[in-house]
Amino acid sequence: MRKLLGFCCVMLMACVNHAEAMAQKPEAQQEVAQNQGYISKTETTTTVQKTEEVAPAVAAPAVVAPVVAAPEAVVAAPAAPAMVQPVKAMAVKPAAYDFGDYKSSTLASKAWAALAKNDIEAVLAYTNKCIDMYGAKAKEMQASLKDYVTGSNDDIFKMWALNDVATSYFIQGEAYRQANMKDEAKEAFNKVINDVSFGQVWDTKGWFWKPADAAKEKITMIESGVNLDFGDYSSSTLVSKAWAALAANDLNAVIAYVNKTTSMYGAKAKEMQASLKDYAAGSNDEIFKNWALNDVGTALFILGEAYRTAGNKDEAIKAYKQVVDEYTYAQCWDQGGWFWKPSEGAQKKIGELENS
Repeated sequence: MRKLLGFCCVMLMACVNHAEAMAQKPEAQQEVAQNQGYISKTETTTTVQKTEEVAPAVAAPAVVAPVVAAPEAVVAAPAAPAMVQPVKAMAVKPAAYDFGDYKSSTLASKAWAALAKNDIEAVLAYTNKCIDMYGAKAKEMQASLKDYVTGSNDDIFKMWALNDVATSYFIQGEAYRQANMKDEAKEAFNKVINDVSFGQVWDTKGWFWKPADAAKEKITMIESGVNLDFGDYSSSTLVSKAWAALAANDLNAVIAYVNKTTSMYGAKAKEMQASLKDYAAGSNDEIFKNWALNDVGTALFILGEAYRTAGNKDEAIKAYKQVVDEYTYAQCWDQGGWFWKPSEGAQKKIGELENS
């Protein structure tokens, strides 16, 4: 009995000593103790839970994730339409035009040159600039008139804004007409007729013509479907076109070009005829000084030829006689390098027809 009691006391002392030793062990020893089964299941779970609480620090890449996704946003940015649009706009930017000294006469001259090249964009650039800058002044001059200005060239040139704006509208109409933009052409021609009707165009050969009258003619051509090009309306251009129409056996075109020549330059031609007592002689320049007489006489000869070719004897003789009686001293320049006399040719043709 005493032996049994002594054994129990020894075991009790051993348990107390072991408990105190465990309370003083570091974490590394606790892991060993755990592995040896000395730590309970509850204590193990607590340790795992503490590890899970620290886990977010290990899972930090989730914070970095937006940085990884950023390249997608960077790549997408260049494809944004707003960044490309200005480049496209630059590609269709209108060409720059040289307006020179910005005078109305300069702008009108450049518009004529552009029309000759069939450059409608340049035509509109120059004519619109002239209209924008001088349109108000042109209308002011138009309002001060009741008819066309007559007298000296200087008197007519005093209406510079009216003349050049009327010219600009007319050139616009021609450009649109040649481009087969009929509605736009009629609108431009009507501007000449309604807004600046008393404007006059100076021809470099030394005379004025009336764009409003020409505009009315153009509108008639558009509405009738007849497409005749009078070019710059100079007498030499009209006669050249009459020759071409004769070669093409186009009687109606010949009539149109000849009538335009006589209506525009007939009075000047008769004035030149009255100043002469014989054919002009001397240098070519001396003969060319009678440009209106020469061209009107030539045009009427062409008309006689067209009627003769068409078999209309009476109208042919009528045209030939007009050359002989009214424009006797007219001379026609041959491309071969000499002048010939339409009235002499007309007299010969009359004799042939009357004896046929």
